[in-house]
Amino acid sequence: MNDYNTKIPASNFQQKKLNIYFTAGIPSLEDTGKIAKLIQESGADMMEIGIPYSDPVADGPVIQDAHSLALKNGMSIKKLFEQLAEIKESVTIPKILMGYLNPVLQFGFENFCQKCAEVGVSGLIIPDLPPIEFENKYGEILKKHHLNFTFLVTPETSEKRIKYLDSLSSGFLYAVSSSSTTGNENAVLKNENYLDRLASLDLKNPVFIGFGIKNKSDFENVTEKAQGGIIGTAFVKILLDNKDWEVKGRDFIKGIK
Repeated sequence: MNDYNTKIPASNFQQKKLNIYFTAGIPSLEDTGKIAKLIQESGADMMEIGIPYSDPVADGPVIQDAHSLALKNGMSIKKLFEQLAEIKESVTIPKILMGYLNPVLQFGFENFCQKCAEVGVSGLIIPDLPPIEFENKYGEILKKHHLNFTFLVTPETSEKRIKYLDSLSSGFLYAVSSSSTTGNENAVLKNENYLDRLASLDLKNPVFIGFGIKNKSDFENVTEKAQGGIIGTAFVKILLDNKDWEVKGRDFIKGIK
């Protein structure tokens, strides 16, 4: 499998990595490629592209609204792959698909992975895929198609399980900042004990912190002891709330970096 870091310019190796999430199919159906290019041109190191789903249980109201709008706009996995094929050569920072297991299984897991490889996707995040199922059934399929897979850990995850999930992951380990849904205003970002515990473990993957990062200060706080940060809700809100989202989105990402 390809390490995401191998696709990031050498000049950026010592910098904290910024990963921007957005939901495919918003504000309008055909904006996916435009947003992906904006994220790359604004200086982000990688991106997560959300696959719309009718019941995104790990997500807060902003991203739930984004999923609903994208589905209303007509976004589907088939359409998303068509859009990703169009930007395969022009958007070269790592593109990670994040979604829920049910639509992927309906599409066909191996067929899905094969299409990911064809259109230049680097890896997957599927929060509701059980690790035991990954080990027994899906891990070899991902490996066959040279796709990374990232598991999530939380402040409540035991050290033993963190190490287990890290051993299954490739690319990076997604550390949820606090036990909440995405975009939760009450998310505890600088949980010192949690961040210290993660930093003290001998993990094979870099740790990226996600959930609740809204600005440059948040990003700098969580990356003091982690290798990267993931921003989703704050960026998606810009896409949903502003007609001039291209200008505001670009300024937002550049402001973080």
